[in-house]
Amino acid sequence: MAVSDVDTRLLRHFVAVAQDLHFGRAAARLYVAQQALSRDVARLERELGVRLFVRTTRKVTLTPSGERLLARATELLALHDAMLAELRDTARPLLVDVMHDRSTALRVLEAARPLAPDAELEARFHGGCDAAVRGLLAHRIDVVFGRLSGIRVALPGDLTRRLVRLEPLGLMVLDDDPLARHDTIPMATLGGRTIDTSGGNPEAPEWVDLGAELVGEHGGIVAPDHHPGMAAVAAAPPEETTHHLRATGWPVLTKLDAAPIPGTVVRPLTHPAPLYPWTMVHRTALTHPGIDALHRALDRLIPAEGWLDPPVDAWLPAADRRLLDAAG
Repeated sequence: MAVSDVDTRLLRHFVAVAQDLHFGRAAARLYVAQQALSRDVARLERELGVRLFVRTTRKVTLTPSGERLLARATELLALHDAMLAELRDTARPLLVDVMHDRSTALRVLEAARPLAPDAELEARFHGGCDAAVRGLLAHRIDVVFGRLSGIRVALPGDLTRRLVRLEPLGLMVLDDDPLARHDTIPMATLGGRTIDTSGGNPEAPEWVDLGAELVGEHGGIVAPDHHPGMAAVAAAPPEETTHHLRATGWPVLTKLDAAPIPGTVVRPLTHPAPLYPWTMVHRTALTHPGIDALHRALDRLIPAEGWLDPPVDAWLPAADRRLLDAAG
């Protein structure tokens, strides 16, 4: 029998014994009977026509042939396992967290789907980057978009990060608010005024931190945390958001791409123009046609939409200001 026809199970059993140099311990690690393991090793030796181990009553040692096989078998099994992992990854849906409806991330996902017609890319809506990253680290999510600087979890080193967009921010105000009469709202207007920055949102501390720094730096007042927590408010229907605005009178800090809310308008903030930094994150080792499609979609969207062309008077939180240099 040719070596190429050897059962990978036999190779795995050989490698386990070669690593432990003890049939009993190797059998326990493999959850097989020691007698069955001995039979498999003997069968492998017959098929290869070489002796792999020297067995005595006191110890087990590798023969020179066994030492050569161990190096190659380890490489072969690693390649075999990697191949199967890649096949499983490409066959399953790619789970992409887009944070919320009408987000920059959702636009990227929608642009990527036609570029990978044979792959399934599914959206998830965690409502915050911190929550999505926790899903990524738990292997429940494959790709995350959002601001990384303010998340509360540490990121491992095996992640690929790509700056996607510096998205302008604005204020959501009631359509009869005096601020609604203006095309833009200068940041100086925030002085002494209470601004809702979604305080208390346990899913998106990175957004809450950005808003608190922005409002505080420009003389505004950060609204108290929502109770019983922003998670419930974030899931509320549009009419509840309008009711909240009327009940409090607090303009709401928001992204310009936010879904329209009846009875409200969104006006860009200027002088300076605050920005929200979107970054795409995924495991570097992940292989899936959807990953390539997402990157190709960004290759088109970023220059076409000017997503990394910040205004001259751009504002970013202190932790993100190096991204302006990265954007060129």
